[in-house]
Amino acid sequence: MIRAGVFGATGYTGFELVSLLEQHPEVEIVFVASQSYAGRSLREMYVGGSDLPLIAPGDAPLDATDVVFLCLPHAAAAQTAVAALNAGNKVIDLSADFRLKDVAVYEKWYGIPHPAPELLPEAIYGLTEFARESLQSTRLVANPGCYTTTCLLALQPLMAAQVAINGDVVIDAKSGVSGAGRKPKTNTLFVEVANNFSPYSIGRSHRHLPEMEQVISWWHQTPPQLIFSPHLLPVPRGILANIYVPLAGTVDQAALRALYEDVYADEPFVRVLPAGELATLAHVVHTNRCVMSLTFAGNMLIITSATDNLVKGAAGQALQNMNVMFGCEETVGLVR
Repeated sequence: MIRAGVFGATGYTGFELVSLLEQHPEVEIVFVASQSYAGRSLREMYVGGSDLPLIAPGDAPLDATDVVFLCLPHAAAAQTAVAALNAGNKVIDLSADFRLKDVAVYEKWYGIPHPAPELLPEAIYGLTEFARESLQSTRLVANPGCYTTTCLLALQPLMAAQVAINGDVVIDAKSGVSGAGRKPKTNTLFVEVANNFSPYSIGRSHRHLPEMEQVISWWHQTPPQLIFSPHLLPVPRGILANIYVPLAGTVDQAALRALYEDVYADEPFVRVLPAGELATLAHVVHTNRCVMSLTFAGNMLIITSATDNLVKGAAGQALQNMNVMFGCEETVGLVR
């Protein structure tokens, strides 16, 4: 059995992860920790939660676990990662602390000194479909962000094939309210969200932007600039992104479709829809799937990509990464 611990178990992502781990046949949950709700149980925090007791993070028995998951805010996650690694654990961090390889970029976007810059070189960026070999030998995984996962899976075939792009790539994305976290904020209250649809951090101001541009620069020799415009969608969960890619030269629609189908032909959690069918949230919510569709308008390729922000965009991908790290069947414990 894989002995697991979860920090930040009472946030939406943490609770989703605990629920997945409880159903995993090869996992024993050793502890779930919460700074704010220690001494209570998950059942008290969530309808349908289990009787698992919540302990204070400082009481976590790190000598009794094989892997810990960090569902914590940035900075706090890195500090906890150091302690967990020093105790001999593998660490899967769902915060942003180890996603950006450049310390200066992290400090610019997050406004604080990096708590553990010495760990950045060894952290593996855990976009599972393109990190399997590295995941098998690492002890530290930076789990990608939800918007980022949705968009990078959609862009990877183009980028890796060095397809010529003529201008900026525009990402018009929408996320369910759970993407904003469980901490109460005025703009995510029911009365503010219901019957509303609102953009935020549009253009080049969202923290996921440097993460996306970093990764596409690993794949493409001359990566395009991204314009990223996220929106708050009045639904509990799910992300849908329309990604507008201006292609250079003559567009061979059949070849591009074949490229995507070939890249993802054997992927258990990624599906490219047939021509004429569009990806929707209904394809993906409560699953670990990424479903995408391709549409052409002249030289513009429009990729519609959908995921569940709490599953493939966070907890599900973390579990998928754990499966690879520990040699389990990759799909165990996850809905395809």
